Amino acid sequence: MKLLVCGGVGFIGSAFVRNHLKIKPKDAITNLDNLTIGSNIQNLKEIENNQNYKFIKDDIRNQETISNIAKESDVIVNFAAETHVDRSISNPKPFVETNVLGTYSVLESARKHDKLFIHVSTDEIYGDAENKESFTEHDILKPSNPYSATKASADLLVESYHRTYGIKCITTRCTNNFGPFQFPEKLIPKTIIRASKNLRVPLYGGGSQVRSWIYVLDHVEAIDTLIEKGKSGETYNITAWNEITNRIIVEKILNLMKKPQDLIENVGDRPGHDKRYSIDASKIIKATGWKPRYQFDQALQETVSWYQKNHDWWEPLADEKTLHPQPWTVNW
Repeated sequence: MKLLVCGGVGFIGSAFVRNHLKIKPKDAITNLDNLTIGSNIQNLKEIENNQNYKFIKDDIRNQETISNIAKESDVIVNFAAETHVDRSISNPKPFVETNVLGTYSVLESARKHDKLFIHVSTDEIYGDAENKESFTEHDILKPSNPYSATKASADLLVESYHRTYGIKCITTRCTNNFGPFQFPEKLIPKTIIRASKNLRVPLYGGGSQVRSWIYVLDHVEAIDTLIEKGKSGETYNITAWNEITNRIIVEKILNLMKKPQDLIENVGDRPGHDKRYSIDASKIIKATGWKPRYQFDQALQETVSWYQKNHDWWEPLADEKTLHPQPWTVNW
């Protein structure tokens, strides 16, 4: 099998590339990434000499490049996206350009060459689940911020291409990921890095927000399962059902690092902050047999350990902007 992976140098995309070539070493992957914020070429250093792996630096909005690669591929997997809510509040434009126009560009190539298109989305498109049970794939989309709004737009665009043009496509909506190689702006690596520097760890609005967490390898294994067993035109939620408040996450990390809890600092809540995310993954389990394999506390401990041992990876990325207590106030 030949795969075109878009955005495969970012956190989740690179985990997919590494894992896929590990379990299917005879497959070939062409990885197209523009190396913007969140991407790090070091994420794939261990496979850079693999004869079945090729990296191309380009923008997914470059339809000519995408089309030429797609023509020789069997499957297109699109991870390419601007993903950080705080930055989307500060400057929404890159999110519209990448998440909406970029998805359009890749969809056009999938349509032109009749390729299976895997669209990697997020649970945030459903909006706040504060007063509801878990969202299913049939619930309406009600995004709360520019990031999730652009991802919801992309989801609807994919759905329309299936309905109108009959393209082969699968959409995935996953909960919060964590693990090694995650960009320092995200909650878990940011907490680890700031604590390692004995800096205060900011918590928006007291940290009462609930998120459902999944280890990144569980997520990418689910995507590989859907490539083989998923039904075209369908959307699948992906979660490991680890619903935890942000405060408890930070407390767990500080305990693992043997750092004092008084490093926690309550800061003002960000605009439009959702209180809870929660989705139901019964559909993918029934349809494919996929289930999460990694236990949360053990995976968190291994993640903390990885960041403690890999200062050379995150030090160049952990600048003042990235580690700012309230990034939505920063001019990106």
